[in-house]
Amino acid sequence: MEVAFAGPGKIYDRFGTLDPTEIAAIDPDEFIAQCTTPPAIHRYGKSMAERVQKLAAAIRDEYDGDTTKIWATDDPNELLGRLKNLPGYGDQKARIFASLLGKQLGVQPDGWREAIGPYAEEGSFRSVADVVDPDSLLKVRETKREIKAAKKAAATKD
Repeated sequence: MEVAFAGPGKIYDRFGTLDPTEIAAIDPDEFIAQCTTPPAIHRYGKSMAERVQKLAAAIRDEYDGDTTKIWATDDPNELLGRLKNLPGYGDQKARIFASLLGKQLGVQPDGWREAIGPYAEEGSFRSVADVVDPDSLLKVRETKREIKAAKKAAATKD
């Protein structure tokens, strides 16, 4: 997780901005070249660079470049829908991001925990939404190991 979440810092260091409108306007070939230069922004540098630019363009085009407009709603289902419509976001990533918004940034429209599901459970350690310090990071990793082991055990029973 630490390596993946260092990507935005690398983008900022190389381009001097994280503004979606500016990121979307960078020549795609130049953006890919800078994002794949070691240390790359992600282990799949080219595909992540393309995904970042598509996301930036969607934020520019649909939200006037203002990321906060994505979660400016009183309807948790609308929030999930907006997140799922972002390039590179599926159901799980949308739920994790919505949970992060609720747990760490106070974006909690009525019914948010119910709409988001297990990632929003109070006291859970399921995802990055629950990581606030080294101890919680270890708890999230342990939960992920337990879930993976349970799935593997269930698969071997079949």
